[in-house]
Amino acid sequence: MSPKINFPFSDLIAGYVTSYDQQGGTFGLKTSAGQEFQVKLSPMAYAKVIQNFDEAYIDATATMGSWLTPGRFLFVYGVFYPDSDIFDGKQVVFAGKKIEEYVFEKQDWWIKQVYALGKFYVKAQFGEDAIDYRHYRTDLSVSGQRSAVNFRQETDTISRLVYGFATAFMMTGEDQFLEAAEKGTEYLREHMRFVDKDEDIVYWYHAIDVQGEKEQKIFASEFGDDYDAIPAYEQIYALAGPIQTYRCTGDRRILHDAEQTIKLFDKFFLDKSEYGGYFSHLDPLMLDPRSESLGANRARKNWNSVGDHAPAYLINLWLATGEEKYADMLEYTFDTIEKYFPDYDHSPFVQERF
Repeated sequence: MSPKINFPFSDLIAGYVTSYDQQGGTFGLKTSAGQEFQVKLSPMAYAKVIQNFDEAYIDATATMGSWLTPGRFLFVYGVFYPDSDIFDGKQVVFAGKKIEEYVFEKQDWWIKQVYALGKFYVKAQFGEDAIDYRHYRTDLSVSGQRSAVNFRQETDTISRLVYGFATAFMMTGEDQFLEAAEKGTEYLREHMRFVDKDEDIVYWYHAIDVQGEKEQKIFASEFGDDYDAIPAYEQIYALAGPIQTYRCTGDRRILHDAEQTIKLFDKFFLDKSEYGGYFSHLDPLMLDPRSESLGANRARKNWNSVGDHAPAYLINLWLATGEEKYADMLEYTFDTIEKYFPDYDHSPFVQERF
């Protein structure tokens, strides 16, 4: 028995029109899962066609009724009320001007979107001046202002931005995006990377605090569940941007950083017992995953420490090098996921940790 909802709530429904009653202002909508809804258009309802970034608004309010033809795919935003089975439609969004048109299937739709996103991030982070990651901010204030003197720069967020720029260059060929990716990678190497010559590894700082012309390195994480530890996912995502940049440039220094960081994973995070997998956290002093100081994270593995290697950097590293050892590592992480993370006796979802 479904629980009774005794309060109104807004929602967005996507589906195909099954019928339209022009006089009553209602239409039927069937989702891809087969669920059917009756939608009544509010007197103030309006409609539009999906638009890409940097495209003008395409109003469809005047033609909304004539476009509600059976078989047409659309989105409708509105309100469910507890005393009615009819969805109160406030806004209709059409996938195209024609009944079988999906504007996002145009050949250049995603290229244009990525180009617009890339230009937005260049302007938002660096303004009209030359690209300089000293101006990068992890956060903006509520009013949209950036601190001019004291601020924090986090490694994984810069790396993700660099990944976006490198990918945007691969999709569009825009040189400014390649410049942003290369400069971001160089900034990470100069400010966030630590080369441990004794252990022959590379690891990455959690962040740096910039105080005027000075900077303070933050080694252990300061995020809630990871506080005062070295979480595997931060080391993993430090490679995301540089490796995608490596695919664009072939810079051997980036490859060397990746090799030395993987040594960190294999030397300290990898569980060499019969259980396998990668531990989720290390103690920052002894680089020990079984240290009592880790508390609830002691000797644990999670989805991030095992599953994030592939999407963050490992697939791209294998594509860039063709090295069999990276294909083997991919296979190893996938096998570990399949072995330990499903919990189908209790849930259709994978476990977060074990």
